[in-house]
Amino acid sequence: MLWLTRRTGHGSSGLLVTALSLGAGYDNVVTPPRKRVLLAKPRGYCAGVDRAVQTVELALKTYGAPIYVRKEIVHNKHVVATLEAAGAIFVEENFEVPEGATVIFSAHGVAPEVYEQAKERSLRAIDATCPLVTKVHHEARRFAADDYDILLIGHEGHEEVIGTTGQAPARIQLVDGPGDVDKVTVRDPNKVVWLSQTTLSVDETVATVAKLREKLPMLQSPPSDDICYATQNRQQVVKQIAPECDVMIVVGSRNSSNSVRLVEVAKDAGSRAGYLVDFAHEIQEEWLEGATTVGLSSGASVPENLVEDVVAFLAERGFADLEEINAIEERLVFSLPQDLKRDMKAAGVTAG
Repeated sequence: MLWLTRRTGHGSSGLLVTALSLGAGYDNVVTPPRKRVLLAKPRGYCAGVDRAVQTVELALKTYGAPIYVRKEIVHNKHVVATLEAAGAIFVEENFEVPEGATVIFSAHGVAPEVYEQAKERSLRAIDATCPLVTKVHHEARRFAADDYDILLIGHEGHEEVIGTTGQAPARIQLVDGPGDVDKVTVRDPNKVVWLSQTTLSVDETVATVAKLREKLPMLQSPPSDDICYATQNRQQVVKQIAPECDVMIVVGSRNSSNSVRLVEVAKDAGSRAGYLVDFAHEIQEEWLEGATTVGLSSGASVPENLVEDVVAFLAERGFADLEEINAIEERLVFSLPQDLKRDMKAAGVTAG
């Protein structure tokens, strides 16, 4: 059936779109498809990221610029650029920091040797490691002390994986997804435990553990879930809305593991397409062609103003119907590093 459209009504604000089926007259009225945005909640900053970013901001107020930060404090281009503009200097290793200066360790955590390097250079080291990553570090050291082989599920080269492996390098093997399971060897199949990077896909981790159990039936699990609450919550709401979406847009940087996973989760859950962008202007017009429902979320290191920019971008292109889908309320807050809190009090600096 061939459909034709014509424009009638009273001026540009009173459009009536009618449809003509050849041979059927003007009996049927067709309205334009409703263009909407399904906005995922929770999204954006988690408690660990908020703590890490505040740590740099408040260190600048307490000690003055420059403040050195080893690696990106969190994996987000905009956040790093904003902190650089405020006086933070990002370096790769401690030897780039002048002796006696202040250095902040990123939210992803570091190996014990990094602390030793800081001491050797008389650096004031402030640890902004996410407490949920610190929990995995504690688990790794405890199981290693009990002479377990530890299978760390995670992505090779990720800073969190490097930091966790450094807690017990002689006992930890990396398992980068189900495809790595066949390469695993252990000393005693009765004394082996799995841990994980905190920002993985929940589904992929479950699949990896299932395959590991086929090979190692006595494999033990961590005392509590290693994948962080924020990663799980963001994936949960994306799964919920993805089946309704023609396109899922995730705001986040490409080196952000949890942001990349959100795109994968969306496509696996039924979104016809999924894209990762740092900024609204990176959205390509052809992604929206023929789409009526766009899903929108953001990684755990993304400030809300970047999401607001995408909402405005989509509204300008007809996606003005905005519906927020709230899967769960997040109320967790982490305390700032103790050393920083002590120095803030002495300097009369307050948070907020």
